[in-house]
Amino acid sequence: MAAEKLRDLSQPIDVSLLDATVAAFYGTGSKEERAAADHILRDLQNNPDMWLQVVHILSNTQNLNTKFFALQVLEGVIKYRWNALPVEQRDGMKNFISDVIVKLSSDESSFRRERLYVNKLNIILVQILKHEWPSRWRSFIPDLVAAAKTSETICENCMAILKLLSEEVFDFSRGEMTQQKIKELKQSLNSEFQLIHELCLYVLSAASQRTELIRATLATLHAFLSWIPLGYIFESPLLETLLNFFPVPSYRNLTLQCLTEVAALNFGDFYNLQYVKMYNIFIVQLQTILPPNTNIPEAYATGSDEEQAFIQNLALFFTSFFKCHIRVLESSQENISALLLGLEYLINNSYVDDTEVFKVCLDYWNSLVLELFEAHNNLDNPAVAANMMGLQVPFPGMVDGLGSQLLQRRQLYSGPMSKLRLLMICRMAKPEEVLIVEDENGNIVRETMKDNDVLVQYKIMRETLIYLSHLDHEDTEKQMLRKLSKQLSGEDWSWNNLNTLCWAIGSISGSMMEEQENRFLVMVIRDLLNLCEITKGKDNKAVIASNIMYVVGQYPRFLRAHWRFLKTVVNKLFEFMHETHPGVQDMACDTFLKIVQKCKRKFVVVQVGENEAFVSELLSSLPTTIADLEPHQIHTFYESVGHMIQAESDPQKRDEYLQRLMELPNQKWAEIIGQARQSVDFLKDQDVIRTVLNILQTNTSVASALGTYFLPQISLIFLDMLNVYRMYSELISTSIAEGGPFASKTSYVKLLRSVKRETLKLIETFLDKAEDQPQIGKQFVPPMMDPVLGDYARNLPDARESEVLSLFATIINKYKGAMTEDVPRIFEAVFQCTLEMITKNFEDYPEHRLKFFSLLRAIATHCFPALIRLSSQQLKLVMDSIIWAFRHTERNIAETGLILLLEMLRNFQASEFCNQFYRTYFLTIEQEIFAVLTDTFHKPGFKLHVLVLQHLFCLVESGALTEPLWDVTSVPYPYPNNAMFVREYTIKLLGTSFPNMTASEVTQFVSGLFESRNDLSAFKNHIRDFLVQSKEFSAQDNKDLYAEEAAAQRERERQRMLTIPGLIAPNEIQDEMVDS
Repeated sequence: MAAEKLRDLSQPIDVSLLDATVAAFYGTGSKEERAAADHILRDLQNNPDMWLQVVHILSNTQNLNTKFFALQVLEGVIKYRWNALPVEQRDGMKNFISDVIVKLSSDESSFRRERLYVNKLNIILVQILKHEWPSRWRSFIPDLVAAAKTSETICENCMAILKLLSEEVFDFSRGEMTQQKIKELKQSLNSEFQLIHELCLYVLSAASQRTELIRATLATLHAFLSWIPLGYIFESPLLETLLNFFPVPSYRNLTLQCLTEVAALNFGDFYNLQYVKMYNIFIVQLQTILPPNTNIPEAYATGSDEEQAFIQNLALFFTSFFKCHIRVLESSQENISALLLGLEYLINNSYVDDTEVFKVCLDYWNSLVLELFEAHNNLDNPAVAANMMGLQVPFPGMVDGLGSQLLQRRQLYSGPMSKLRLLMICRMAKPEEVLIVEDENGNIVRETMKDNDVLVQYKIMRETLIYLSHLDHEDTEKQMLRKLSKQLSGEDWSWNNLNTLCWAIGSISGSMMEEQENRFLVMVIRDLLNLCEITKGKDNKAVIASNIMYVVGQYPRFLRAHWRFLKTVVNKLFEFMHETHPGVQDMACDTFLKIVQKCKRKFVVVQVGENEAFVSELLSSLPTTIADLEPHQIHTFYESVGHMIQAESDPQKRDEYLQRLMELPNQKWAEIIGQARQSVDFLKDQDVIRTVLNILQTNTSVASALGTYFLPQISLIFLDMLNVYRMYSELISTSIAEGGPFASKTSYVKLLRSVKRETLKLIETFLDKAEDQPQIGKQFVPPMMDPVLGDYARNLPDARESEVLSLFATIINKYKGAMTEDVPRIFEAVFQCTLEMITKNFEDYPEHRLKFFSLLRAIATHCFPALIRLSSQQLKLVMDSIIWAFRHTERNIAETGLILLLEMLRNFQASEFCNQFYRTYFLTIEQEIFAVLTDTFHKPGFKLHVLVLQHLFCLVESGALTEPLWDVTSVPYPYPNNAMFVREYTIKLLGTSFPNMTASEVTQFVSGLFESRNDLSAFKNHIRDFLVQSKEFSAQDNKDLYAEEAAAQRERERQRMLTIPGLIAPNEIQDEMVDS
């Protein structure tokens, strides 16, 4: 192929041949030609001398794709090798790029024609600037501004370059440049801004009539406004100029974005007057563009893209302005009317049917309502309240005046808040518990997938509505009941209206005082039950049923206090369990479980006017209640009854209830085992296997609710169950041995394995929930050693159940050190054979992987002495498997591996084998951790990587290691101590791994590690900077490097929420709710 000639870079490259190769790659030729072209282009791109041809290529080709290829080569050099190039090569490149940009953008037709190419050149120029400016290219901004004044198209392109520069430095710099470099660039931009500011004003103050240029200038301003010194905004004609452009349709959106940036600035009170003036002019202009009586949601639905963008930007402007400056507008009467008008616009905006617009509005409403609520909540402590409200309290005498100030403020907002309550009720998002939805064809169906966005929105709306409810319970109740009566009268009836209303009612549970809540709910539940009676149509009934279930599930406190209502509701749920509409039965069973968990005592005591406890009555009619339910719903039902039985304190009654509950499954089980004793083949029938599975699942559901009290039931079936387990296991192995690897995919084998898994799950659930009673462990663990562990070792890899590993992890976590004696047996049965399954690659047997490392972690935590007794080959297996674990890109496995490693390191440090262990593994661990720390695939593990390194560096400095870490036989030079050796080893390791870093940079980093080893946050920041410097972490999402800080913030938020009634839903509070 002629293109092979391109590989010779000793003379100028043949550009027409390169054009043909690029064209072949982009698909004008055959598949083979394309592959060959791809191969050559890749080789050229990886050739370190290729970039010297870039100028020659760009000067001689007309093909856009070839130009982009050349610029791609150049971009790689600028990113990774720029500072290593000789000065004349850097300057030559810099001047060439600048000249091409000026040449192309000085003439209107070439500028429009070559637009894509110029944009790419601009990006390249900014990449060069990040290295060269300000220190090696001081005159850049003055040169740029001077060039801009020579022609309107050059000016337009200069604006584009400035916008890119601002974004690079202020928006995308985190994780791209070191902290020091970012600081230097920001200072340079700030100090040179005067010239840029003059240029922008010069263009906007009628120096130009070109729409494109004005739009480019507004876009550049938008990028700069968030960080420039405030004087440039408020002490210059800039704001007036922007407000003059606002009414002009073609600049409306860009101007509004600029004004939003200004509105979002918040630096004390210095410019308050300017803000008030800006807001007032803006509101006057807005009323001509969008009259206050416009139906905004309708206008949005029928508007053009530009008009829709305007509504979005308007929401952003109001929310930004109010967030920072709403106080200033509250100060005088004429400002207040402008403020209320703005809030009115924002409320109307919030009805727009667009998720993004609604998110912006909702976010602001949430913060405003929270602020009003906190002040209202702290009225007893005026100083705190004043502080929150931003009011000053000079001396105690003023406190009374302050109370009235706060009340005035609440009255000022009472009108908008009332409208806001209606908005929240009308647009309430769907909570997680509701399973019945309307599909796109208008049918009521069972929800198939959870929509996370909706759940997040529900959370914020719920919180906002709770604050609104606290601010005025009467109004909240009135609006909800008024809407409900309109549902009953039919004037407002629709599925959506009823849904949002009921979701809103359910979401404020816990926020009212108990008396008021009782009164309110009696009316709501009565009305909803009436609605269910009077409404015809299956779909309608399903919607009403789902709403009744949702509301009652949210108010356990009310149900516990009103037995008659509780009983009515539960009987209603039993009615819904016969309703075959999709989703209704599921929701009925889920709601039943939820209610029972919070009111279980009520069902085991004999209530006034009753002859027996409700649970007993329920057990008598159990077969008919569950007659129409699917197996998975029956399991939920059994779990619910299990919770009731668990609340019974009399052991005799409890055992009797359990026996009555398990009567149906036990009868079936006894039949099957009886038949099997006569002929084992009976157990091989698919229907029988299904029945066995179902019985075991029912047992697991009840065990999860009853815990220790499940003992009589499990003792009854345990040994037979192990026999069935062993038999099914042998069947599986035979099928796989005869049928080859595909046999494991057949429905028959899958079914048999389900029974094995469910058996293991049942035992694990029971042992896990049973209170610490060592004798239970003694009774159940030994009989399992052979049928379960031995079976695991004997099986073919495809027939091994990963649940065996999790079962033994649970047992060790439960019985801790008591299991140390058994560890060698567990080890022998599962270790080697599981490792062989999971170390062939990173993909096969994903379940076994995670559970294997969890088992290992349980052993390391509770039975460490057993690990010390392993032979050195076995210990090496353990360490290799841990390293294997944290090399995984699968987050959970890598994390388990790292936590396990940390525990091992700490345990060995405290043992008498400290020197021996670290001599063998110190350097391997350090090397492996640096490898995953710097390879960009393992970012989520950053926090743990840092902890392991910190442990190693602290250990080596602490003097705990008394023997040398280096190999005395092969290292002729004796180091003075281990710390010196590790320092040299680390410098050598990183120096060879990162040839693009200088020796002094590496040495400085390693010294920094030793210096900051005792201060975790300094140690962590030091490593973050190194990752950026080593260029391994550029241009990617780096939020994982900051994940720990984000988690601490979430915990503080949860503590705050616990202090406000209703904010954490009654169902999420872990209380044994007082239901005596």
